[in-house]
Amino acid sequence: MPDSATAGLLTAADDAELLVLGFRGLTGVAGFPLGSVSQRVVARSSRPVVLVRAGETSADGVSPEEIPESPYRDVVLGLDTRRPCDELIEFAFASARRCGAPLHVIHAFRAASADAPEGGQEPVSGPEVLAAHERTVVAALRPWCEKFPEVAVTGTVAEGRAAGELVRASTGAPLVVVGRRARDGHFGAHIGPVAHAVLHHTGCPVAVVPHA
Repeated sequence: MPDSATAGLLTAADDAELLVLGFRGLTGVAGFPLGSVSQRVVARSSRPVVLVRAGETSADGVSPEEIPESPYRDVVLGLDTRRPCDELIEFAFASARRCGAPLHVIHAFRAASADAPEGGQEPVSGPEVLAAHERTVVAALRPWCEKFPEVAVTGTVAEGRAAGELVRASTGAPLVVVGRRARDGHFGAHIGPVAHAVLHHTGCPVAVVPHA
């Protein structure tokens, strides 16, 4: 049954721009588990997939339909500047514009040579590393800020784990947008560690956008 359900959803997604899946979560602070069908669809879909926990409401405990004049809080985007993806960034900006919400861009990095921004000599001190990453984020977002001038953008650049920063920023958010690198190979499709952690520990809707 899970395989047939997965195949049916993936077939339907081929002719769609977006696939939205709902599922039940656990009560309490543990977040919600990702069911086998949802996990397989997210890992294999060629289209963006939005997962919404059953009974999800706004941060104040009131459904959005009950407060149509109240704007959403920030849409949150997880950005990896080593592999900036047009599809991911555009999806986040378009979602924020559709919600009438600001966009909060999160970029977390680990202070190591392999994670340094591309171009130029690698900074050696903490403030220099941070400033270099901030410049890279600004450069990656500049064309999209010009394309979506009505979307207010704020950014958080911090040393640490991306998943943890995204989970913290997700409180009260209408949507968190993360990427999934699409891989064709013999080892099957995978969600990726950051997207996997966000899906399991974030209570708000999460959009997973596949990219090359």
